[in-house]
Amino acid sequence: MNDHLKYLMCGLIISVFGFFTSGIAQAYPRNEEIARGRYVMLAGDCLACHTNDGGKEFSGNRPIETPFGTIYSSNITPDIETGIGAWSEEQFYRSMHDGKRPDHQYLYPAMPYTYYRQLSRSDVNALFAYLKTVEPVHNEVKSPQLIWPLGWRRLMTLWTKMFLNKGEYQYDAQHSASWNRGAYLVKGAGHCGACHTEKNFLGADKRTQRLQGGEFQNWFAPMLIENSRNGLGGWTQDEIVEFLSTGRNSKTAAYGPMAEVITDSTSQLSVDDLNAIAEYLKTLPMTNDNDRKFVSNNAALQTGQEIFSAQCAGCHQENGEGVSHAFALLQDNANVQQSKPDTLIQAVLVGVRAVPTAAQPVGFAMPAFDWKLNDAQIAAVLTYVRNSWGNAAPPVTASQVRSTRSALVYARQSYNH
Repeated sequence: MNDHLKYLMCGLIISVFGFFTSGIAQAYPRNEEIARGRYVMLAGDCLACHTNDGGKEFSGNRPIETPFGTIYSSNITPDIETGIGAWSEEQFYRSMHDGKRPDHQYLYPAMPYTYYRQLSRSDVNALFAYLKTVEPVHNEVKSPQLIWPLGWRRLMTLWTKMFLNKGEYQYDAQHSASWNRGAYLVKGAGHCGACHTEKNFLGADKRTQRLQGGEFQNWFAPMLIENSRNGLGGWTQDEIVEFLSTGRNSKTAAYGPMAEVITDSTSQLSVDDLNAIAEYLKTLPMTNDNDRKFVSNNAALQTGQEIFSAQCAGCHQENGEGVSHAFALLQDNANVQQSKPDTLIQAVLVGVRAVPTAAQPVGFAMPAFDWKLNDAQIAAVLTYVRNSWGNAAPPVTASQVRSTRSALVYARQSYNH
């Protein structure tokens, strides 16, 4: 082989090698973006809402009950016809940031774009890159079943102008980087206010009551601010982190909708991010935090105590101390003392099971008492629990129990049909 041919062959080999190594180098940033997008998905708890029971992941059609009717979650797999396979990166960003579909119609705010709006463009782009890698599923989503005239999407134009909050999260230089990360996760991806903030008659957040508790599908998501009686004032930062990572701590366990959040989202976040969330929550200012007694009728409390001793004390103990990391502490318990008793009523009626996680694999359960206790008895025992051992909360009425019982029966019948 002459010298000219040798140089030619060497040049060709170098060129080919350079082409492939360049491709590998370009692939690494892409892989990192996809991994980052998966983490954004976990922080945003996308899987829970966009996966129906028994359905393929992210294929949508999960019914979301609202005070205005039922909305079905969208298919966010990269299917061309029924998912987001034909969407551009810009169209996806507009859906997350402005609540607009590619056809320029507004989404209903059951999709929490009012919170996701705070996500950075790079995080939204990474999420889109990740979703493009999941299995495409052809799944036509049902139309919303809303009360008239809310089925007319053009009304959302006015709603969005009235209630859409500010844009992307702005760094607060008065706080640490960790605090800002926690604020970004709570306000944005985590969309905690979607459940933990009371809504007005149009379904928008009451901004003056941010994270002070809210009703959600016959549950009451508790207050997340620093109040000692019915907020997080009695929780340490470590206890918040333990709850979010394992689904329980020495005070309580996650059940109901929060169990899904723990399973699909917070238990898979980094310890640094969970600490950042806890750091931010512990700085939220408290509201009027009094410990006045709400019930002075000793006869009513006596009835509740008798029922508690017979039905509840075996697990929760006569003094309400429970069993750490197994049966909830009722004594001086923030969840027990929320302004509305929806969660407690539902827990007694249909029972609850603590969410199992890798760190706490045993999901202890509380049985249902709907067959055993009538409305007045449940109201009496909950009034007793909410006003004993240092607790103070409004009494529970038989009509409140009756209303929840009826709503649960209706929900079961609707689901079965």
